[in-house]
Amino acid sequence: MAQAKKGDKVLVHYTGTYDDGTVFDSSVDRGPLEVTIGVGMVIPGFDRALVDMEPGQKKTVNIPVDEAYGPRAEELIAEIKRDQVPADIPLEIGQQLQLSLADGGEAIVLIIDLTDTTVTLDANHPMAGLDLNFELELVEIL
Repeated sequence: MAQAKKGDKVLVHYTGTYDDGTVFDSSVDRGPLEVTIGVGMVIPGFDRALVDMEPGQKKTVNIPVDEAYGPRAEELIAEIKRDQVPADIPLEIGQQLQLSLADGGEAIVLIIDLTDTTVTLDANHPMAGLDLNFELELVEIL
């Protein structure tokens, strides 16, 4: 039977969990994910786990921080003055904001602290600093 290799387009079912068993995402109820192996469509550890799998094969993998979303970076946390945020945007801890960057790009940030005069923003990926677990099933090599 054929084994998946770098460059192959595959369909894969997955369920992702944190170390405490909490499910953070799953394809089971919405259909398999289409991935081209080795082109950066998914986190590196997920990508590598697909190599050598055969259609119908299932496996569970633990993906360490460095193969997932990387470590949390303190330099991606910034405190700004509250008056730098448009007054018509209600602010609360846990809220995500989309920022326009000087280079024309955009960034999604999370409000992690508020005072009367400041807003603390975190631009780290929400799963940065976490090991992740995936149950994988290679459905098909396309």
